[in-house]
Amino acid sequence: MAERSVIVLYESIQVWCQRFGTQIAAKIRRDRPAPADKWHLDEVVISIRGRKHWLWRAVDANGDVLEILLQSRRDAHAAKRFLNKLMKRWGVPRVLVTNKLRSYGAAVRDLCPSVDHRSHKGLNNQSEASHRHTRRREKTMGRFKSPRQAQNFLPVHDQTTNIFRPKRHSLSTKSYRQSRADAFSL
Repeated sequence: MAERSVIVLYESIQVWCQRFGTQIAAKIRRDRPAPADKWHLDEVVISIRGRKHWLWRAVDANGDVLEILLQSRRDAHAAKRFLNKLMKRWGVPRVLVTNKLRSYGAAVRDLCPSVDHRSHKGLNNQSEASHRHTRRREKTMGRFKSPRQAQNFLPVHDQTTNIFRPKRHSLSTKSYRQSRADAFSL
């Protein structure tokens, strides 16, 4: 819009994001290729109004965010709920990589015992790096105001980040420009 000299207030953009964001994220999720069969799961604490909430996130081997879920607990029940939501949308993976949280082990044993579960501190760097964008956005927004606002905002933010922030270090200039053109056409 700036390219066309159209001036828009940030409040208008916020309203557009709230109204159309979930539809855009659903379209991106629908049109993207199938995820890799190796998933990295991790959780990070987010403080909302002085209370701890846990942001559970799943990332595939390509670095694309598959699913997020904000919960007030970090136990086996919460891990099962997250894993169930994840597998309902994307199917069963070949490999699950998690940190040493024992709740993941209980959830994997109950929901998908045939999956190769790797629990190691150093293997889960893929999902640890995906939290960086959330932290940066959270700081810019002045923290999340409510769990509902965070749960509505973050899936849209993660899906658009997947297409608008390609792994530039692994692309040539021509490929990067093509990926940007594809993202804008989508």
